[in-house]
Amino acid sequence: MKHTIVMTGASRGIGRVAARNILRRSPDLHLLVVARASSGAQLAAELATGGHTVSHVSADLGSLDSVRSAATEIRDRLEGGDLPPLRGFVGNAGMQYTNALTETPDGFEATFTVNVLANHLFVRLLQDRFAPPARIVITASDTHFGDFRHNMGMVPGPAWKSPDVLARTGAFAKPDTAAAGRTAYSTSKLAAIYLVHEYARRLPAGIDAVAHNPGFVPGTGLARNAGPVSRFAMRRILPVMTLTPFATSREAAGRHLADVVLGTFQAPTGSYIDRDRVDRSSGDSYNPRREGELWDAAERFTAG
Repeated sequence: MKHTIVMTGASRGIGRVAARNILRRSPDLHLLVVARASSGAQLAAELATGGHTVSHVSADLGSLDSVRSAATEIRDRLEGGDLPPLRGFVGNAGMQYTNALTETPDGFEATFTVNVLANHLFVRLLQDRFAPPARIVITASDTHFGDFRHNMGMVPGPAWKSPDVLARTGAFAKPDTAAAGRTAYSTSKLAAIYLVHEYARRLPAGIDAVAHNPGFVPGTGLARNAGPVSRFAMRRILPVMTLTPFATSREAAGRHLADVVLGTFQAPTGSYIDRDRVDRSSGDSYNPRREGELWDAAERFTAG
């Protein structure tokens, strides 16, 4: 049956591999990619090679007004019959900055905006347009564990605070440093899991929500805002770690994400999927009080 999946973060890395796998394995799919205006049309054309059905909607995920406009356009296309029924949303786009001081046009910290608020706004504005059975997949990260075992000390663990603090610049110690930027990243990924738990509680039956951890995947575009040394290490040195159990290749991570999106294996709503298996996320990630506070704050921040 013809259906639509909306996907962010399909232009490079894990998302690009996943998009190709999803299209190859789901011939009835209309894949709608969300990307910046300068790249969206080209991305859709490249993914459509081979007879696949791909279109795009332009959005800057660092601007809630832009995300709201994109979601509204998707709603209009669904209501007008330009798109087949909506069966999935993949919030795969992610960003890590070299500080915790980068502010968006909305006045929020940029990491929190892209990794948390943009996904939430898409989910909420498209919620009543999903045609069950549907699945929402949010890309998480094992950096939210905050221990050496999961990230080999490369990323500081989350430093949870009130969502009203986390959403603004300067939330962490020495906010002008790369360490603060990485803390903002790991904290945003913990927040993403909290919201997945809330979606599992609040969304109508037939709309599942899961968090997917791709593992440590060197060579993606995640560190594109890092300094030259870090970018060189991610692109040229760390990829050799994919030959060890400590890292995952882009190809494997993309296949795993495609499996999650297509529901290849069972994963109850609210699940944390570690690469290719359902697992428990960190102990701190199960906190109904924080989850409820974050939901309320995200609702306020994205109201418009």
